[in-house]
Amino acid sequence: MNKTRIISMLALLLLAGIAFAYYWNTQRASPEDRPAGLALFGNIDLRVANLAFETTGRISSMLVSEGARVEPGQLLAVLDDRQPALARDAARAQVEGQRAELAKLIAGPRKEEIEKLRADLEAAETEARNAARHAARSADLAKRELASPQEYDDARTAAEAAHARAGAARAALDLALAGSREEDIAAAKARLAALESQLALAEVQLGYTRLHVPSQGVIQSRILEPGDMAAPDRPVFSLALTEPVWARVYLSEPDLGRVKQGQPATVQTDSFPDKTYRGWVGYIAPSAEFTPKTVQTTELREDLVYQARVFVCNPEGELRLGMPVTVRVDLSAEPLAEPGCTEDAGG
Repeated sequence: MNKTRIISMLALLLLAGIAFAYYWNTQRASPEDRPAGLALFGNIDLRVANLAFETTGRISSMLVSEGARVEPGQLLAVLDDRQPALARDAARAQVEGQRAELAKLIAGPRKEEIEKLRADLEAAETEARNAARHAARSADLAKRELASPQEYDDARTAAEAAHARAGAARAALDLALAGSREEDIAAAKARLAALESQLALAEVQLGYTRLHVPSQGVIQSRILEPGDMAAPDRPVFSLALTEPVWARVYLSEPDLGRVKQGQPATVQTDSFPDKTYRGWVGYIAPSAEFTPKTVQTTELREDLVYQARVFVCNPEGELRLGMPVTVRVDLSAEPLAEPGCTEDAGG
């Protein structure tokens, strides 16, 4: 019985030695003897954006549901916009009124107004001349004691008043002919600029009641519904961006020096086994991930892995978040000069 156990233990040790020798010859081989291709396994990953309104309000309509493919600029949801619309209209009316006031200042008095001022001046001068003649006659009569001193004083006062009215009429005509003061025009322009800024702000605030798509993608979650109160810190939709799409894989420490950013790669899935998606190595993590978290011995360094992203072209939208994939990196190829999904990308 003891001999049987000894033989079994020796057989196990022999198998372990064969396995270790195979591992050593394959994994620890020199870089020259390693294969030119590297197969990696991972999952499709992409960015997810939480979309929210930039203002607070009650949602009046939701225009898309989960699974909808959306394009940049597409309208997703609308808030009750009655109050900001009224504020916009009031600001627009103030701008129009100030523009009219500025135009009036720049144009100056109308021709008809100038003519009226000329007529007023002529009437005032005629009245002043008549009052002056009456005062002169009153003075002559007063000297001959044919008029009382009071009548002379009244005539003289009337003449002086008429002369003053004529001077005021002439000043009004001169002021109208000179046009508006530059300071008044500058103040009106500044007021107009302030009102236009208020109108622009009202337009922006009205625009905040509309939620649009920032980038092409697929609606992943519809979080709020019509009637809910929306706020900048309350997402309404979560959007899975369809660009860029990458396969999240992990490189072992021995392979780290063989893979370079920009190297071409291919991606395959179980869902579409006959299709191969073109891609390239776009990112290699600068720090390692491993278990346990702290490496203290040489042996544990074999557990080091580095996250990498292999960006992949997904023109038909077949690759989805979390999908398992097989990635093959061409280690013999030089990194692409301008990686991308266009037909002429590469180099």
